[in-house]
Amino acid sequence: MDILYPSIVYWRWCVKVWGEGMEQRSTELNEELATRMRRIEGQVRGVQRMIEEGRDCPEILQQMTAVRSAMHQASLLLARAYMAQYLHEPAPDDPEAALDKVMTTLSKLG
Repeated sequence: MDILYPSIVYWRWCVKVWGEGMEQRSTELNEELATRMRRIEGQVRGVQRMIEEGRDCPEILQQMTAVRSAMHQASLLLARAYMAQYLHEPAPDDPEAALDKVMTTLSKLG
């Protein structure tokens, strides 16, 4: 079940959103993202345990909110790296098309 493995889900999402060119990220960024994904995976497992134990809904929802926030922050980190890489590429022949590509990519964060 993918919910137990957010790092796999996240990687699939990254490839779907930005394509296979993910190897251009720095080693430091990869390590930071991997660390965040492991932490998130632990949080998700904790939520699963809370559900199995029959914990109160407000407690579970609080932890689910924390997971969502952590994923969002990791997404922003990766989006920033993507944008930095994109901005360092040679100027595109069609600036409107380039802007559309950036906007399409950023819209997938929300």
